[in-house]
Amino acid sequence: MQWFLHILRKYIYHKSLFFKIKQLRKVIAIGGGNIGRDDQRINTTLFDREIIRLTEKKNPKLLFVPTATAGCNRYCEAIYKQFGKKLGCTVDILLLINKDPISWVIQDKIGRADIIYVGEGNTYQMMKYWRKHCVDKMMKTGLDNGAVLCGSSAGSIAWFHAGLSDSWKSEKNPEKLIKVNGLNYIDALLCPHYNTEIHRQPAFKKLLKRTRQIGIALDDLCGIEIIGNEFQILSAGKDAIARKMWWERGSYKEIVLPKNEFYSLDSILSKYAASHQLPLVI
Repeated sequence: MQWFLHILRKYIYHKSLFFKIKQLRKVIAIGGGNIGRDDQRINTTLFDREIIRLTEKKNPKLLFVPTATAGCNRYCEAIYKQFGKKLGCTVDILLLINKDPISWVIQDKIGRADIIYVGEGNTYQMMKYWRKHCVDKMMKTGLDNGAVLCGSSAGSIAWFHAGLSDSWKSEKNPEKLIKVNGLNYIDALLCPHYNTEIHRQPAFKKLLKRTRQIGIALDDLCGIEIIGNEFQILSAGKDAIARKMWWERGSYKEIVLPKNEFYSLDSILSKYAASHQLPLVI
């Protein structure tokens, strides 16, 4: 009977892909914040409510992917409490580490989700396990379904071309930073925690100079919301900001991105396209 149900699910899934209309890309990437893990005060509610609003559902299905923390129980409990009990989501969890997940179960969880929330932690470890279990490829289902793809820190880097991560830091080298490739749904490099982890600032500038790519730097309590080919900056902190950063003809360039108003995504993903469309805050 289980074998029959498995075949039936696969048939229905592939038929649905054939007839599915591609949905708008919806991403909310957060630079950092506290969602209640380890009994910390929650300060991400502004982002969390916006994530739910984008689903256009009263009780959306949220899939939490805590790979970057190896499925930390306290983190999972905090997500259940914030999104489930407080905000009315139906919460499911995708565990990949110390488990033997079945491929069709992973695909089914991703395919059913209205929200895919990726947790913070070790970005390098997260991407390694995603590739091991083909989650990096399966996430495209969530993108095409119109699920809200979101997360903080490692969970924000996941959706970009790559990001600056402290995945290899140690007691001897607590400030070691590396570039980790994401899923490239947004063709830019991302740096979270830009205002609170000061050593990231020169490292990110050097990375941008080396790669010649556009960078987006997010302070803690600042996020970027992307709908289709438009974006806006959200801030839950008075001084929390987002920056577009790049190198042009040997010179470093930086602008602070305006908050709470939608602009063309092309204006920040190109060095030369339509920077005049953005008010220069700096």
